[in-house]
Amino acid sequence: MAEMDIYEVLKYLPQRYPVLMIDRVKELEPGKRIVAIKNVSANEPHFQGHFPGRPIMPGVLILEAMAQAAGVLVFTAEGAIQQSDRMVYYYVGIDNARFKKPVVPGDQLELEVKLERMLRGIGKFSCVARVSGEVAADAAILLTIRPAGA
Repeated sequence: MAEMDIYEVLKYLPQRYPVLMIDRVKELEPGKRIVAIKNVSANEPHFQGHFPGRPIMPGVLILEAMAQAAGVLVFTAEGAIQQSDRMVYYYVGIDNARFKKPVVPGDQLELEVKLERMLRGIGKFSCVARVSGEVAADAAILLTIRPAGA
């Protein structure tokens, strides 16, 4: 099981600040499973409006963090570093998304993503986001990989 720091993560993801949602990878089984970390900071721009006086991380950004962890998992499984000018991944679907606990500044979001299956270029992933061991959100997401600009 491999770990990755932010510099390794950046080799696999085209996203950059303020959309980059993965700070570190704790565990990686290429093609099978990943556990990634997102440190939630009060300095993030979405907290200015969501919500003033009671900042809560938007659920769509938790889903984005799950997708980015899945992206690292897919590209490491293929054994090649993804280049943002060559290939990108896109959402195809999100099923059974549930939000069980608010995520707030100061939390460390742990994202566990498992590849359930890859069929005809579409991957299905089971995803769980936890804070201090408690489930904050879970979902099944579907992603596809396409050449950039396609």
